[in-house]
Amino acid sequence: MSVHLFGIRHHGPGCARSLLQALQALQPDCILIEGPPECDELIAFAADPALQPPAALLVYLPASPERAVFYPFAQFSPEWQAMRFATGNRIKVSFCDMPQSHRMAMADAADMAEAAEAEATPSAEEDPETASLHSDPLQWLAGAAGFSDTETWWDHLVEQRSDSLELFAAIEEMMTVVRTEIAPAPNRLEQQREAYMRSMIRQAEKQGHQRIAVVCGAYHVPALATMPSPKSDAELLKGLPKVKLAATWTPWSYGRLAFRSGYGAGVDAPGWYQHLWQRPEQASLYWLTDVAMLLRKHDLDASSAHVIEASRLADTLAAMRERPRAGLAELQEAVRAVFCYDSDTPLRLIREALLINDRLGQVPDSVPTLPLSQDVASQQKRLRMAVRADVTELDLDLRQPAHLEKSVLLHRLALLGIGWGRATGARGKSGTFHEVWRLAWEPEFALRLIEANAWGATLEAAATGRALQQATDAQTLPQLTALIEQVLLADLPRAIASLMRRIEDVAALTPDLGFMLGALPPLANVMRYGSVRGTDTAALGHVVQGLVTRASIALPFGVRGMADEPAEALVGQLIAADQAIRLLQQDDYLAAWFGALEQVASNEMSHPLIGGRCTRILFEQGKWDVEQTARMLSLRCSHASEPLAAANWLEGFLRGSGALLLHNDALWQLIDRWMAGLGAETFVELLPLLRRTFGAFELPERQQLAGRASAAAQGRGGAGSGQPAAMAGIDPARAMRILPILGRILGHPETSHGE
Repeated sequence: MSVHLFGIRHHGPGCARSLLQALQALQPDCILIEGPPECDELIAFAADPALQPPAALLVYLPASPERAVFYPFAQFSPEWQAMRFATGNRIKVSFCDMPQSHRMAMADAADMAEAAEAEATPSAEEDPETASLHSDPLQWLAGAAGFSDTETWWDHLVEQRSDSLELFAAIEEMMTVVRTEIAPAPNRLEQQREAYMRSMIRQAEKQGHQRIAVVCGAYHVPALATMPSPKSDAELLKGLPKVKLAATWTPWSYGRLAFRSGYGAGVDAPGWYQHLWQRPEQASLYWLTDVAMLLRKHDLDASSAHVIEASRLADTLAAMRERPRAGLAELQEAVRAVFCYDSDTPLRLIREALLINDRLGQVPDSVPTLPLSQDVASQQKRLRMAVRADVTELDLDLRQPAHLEKSVLLHRLALLGIGWGRATGARGKSGTFHEVWRLAWEPEFALRLIEANAWGATLEAAATGRALQQATDAQTLPQLTALIEQVLLADLPRAIASLMRRIEDVAALTPDLGFMLGALPPLANVMRYGSVRGTDTAALGHVVQGLVTRASIALPFGVRGMADEPAEALVGQLIAADQAIRLLQQDDYLAAWFGALEQVASNEMSHPLIGGRCTRILFEQGKWDVEQTARMLSLRCSHASEPLAAANWLEGFLRGSGALLLHNDALWQLIDRWMAGLGAETFVELLPLLRRTFGAFELPERQQLAGRASAAAQGRGGAGSGQPAAMAGIDPARAMRILPILGRILGHPETSHGE
């Protein structure tokens, strides 16, 4: 009877290759793998070709799906290869780590986080160097071997090796030194985990197995090599609480295996490790070929000569550094020098597409799935909404119940961050009753559905839970009003009441004028969609009334003495709020609102940009006639006013459309006289602002305005003169002297000869 310990890195191609060689040589009759025993029955799916890694074992609490743990595996993960070897050779295999049913029940999340923080905090007596050593003991070994980081050191030491039958003995010796002389003593949870692993080894021995292979993290090997008494381990495991859990397989991605995703056991470049696993001897060459193909796909220069030169450079760098073969660091330096011409931009593309290589795994239909995924799949099937990767268009008439259900499904998924559909314009149909979507299912949506299980087991429950969490996190009124619009479109009645109360609380404490104005458009949409979708929004009435009243009171005072930058932001909110208030069609709202606009427009202390826009609104809505509007324009654009203030007022008055000037002679003449009377220096100073104002008009409007301005200039040139005003006072004889030079410049021979 013998026990063989194989210390591995959880996602290492070199470890996986060495482990396969060792298992084939050993031919064990029992394999124990570090992992959750709750998933023992799921190991059999590893033999199914339809289960394509990267995939993860998911262990969760059915009553609270947000309490879940993922155990991801790639094709090059040693544990995955051990499962494949065991299932392919009919060898007994099971997981031997401490069950998650105990770990989840031991303490609530807050206590566990507090304990983990206390255990990770260095003691007061430790100096910074010792604290750093304890936090990453392998860093000291990497530095002693001449490497700047642990990742590169482990990659060269282990992952690129191909003849590694003695590897595990070396790992055991190295980790023994680490645990006895460098690393701090393990915390109680680690001690309990290792005690449970030892108990599983003893259990396998009692069952009569002669050759037991234990596949575990390298750090645990010394603790499993020296077996203490069964009694001491039993004391550590005595009285552990327990909860009932569920488990399943789920697709995973390489992006989630990377360090940058926050995964503690992640690797830096899973895409590169895939090459090391598939083609260990020629990984560099194949990877450089992929680089060339990627760059050529994006219309960047890359040829076979680049591949050859980069390969030579990487090998040379490895030789200079006394390394057996080129690793990822050497390849990246070679790619930067040869392919990227020392530019970082192509390197970012290479990192995303090749180093991370966000590959998505597949899980067979026979695997039990999570409740939320089942609910979404059943709704897609019932509503006959095919899940396709290519883009399809979906035109919905919300007056039809089946179409309304499809709209609700898409909006609920969007609320969970799953953008299966993107809403587009309704192409001239009745907008409130029609929605047009472009559908395209992306692989990562399956991952987001799994994450969304934390909010509920059904799509409605998950979207409701997510909306309530967003409402709790929201700090401003516009955030909440935008959220209530999403909730209404997603038909989440259980979330509406809580959101209403939250909006009332925040609205009552909101002093910011911009927040009040910004909150009105979403609320107006909610009131409008209420009738279309059959949702009762009467409770919003007093919230909207309070906001309109407070905004109408605050507006005349809030725009006095305002700086240009906040005024620029406020004018857009003012326009949107005006449209929203008019959409509500409430006489008392309109009376209060237009009264506030009149106060702003009539007060010289109001910011001119805001004052100009208020004047425009009052004129368009028939509250001010042409005479009153012309009088205000004449006052604000008189030469007694500051030119910059007049230009700002004019921009606010004209922003968005020049139709006022085309169809109203009185306003045109006032503005024309003001601009014609500007001095040369003042005109040059105001030209960028005026250009921005008139440049925002539509092309036909600009052409008509230019024609009208040209005609006006001709008229100012003098009766019967036929010359524009700009040419008045010019001496024709002197002007003729420059014609030959202009002719040469413009390429007109006749003019160059003075004709």
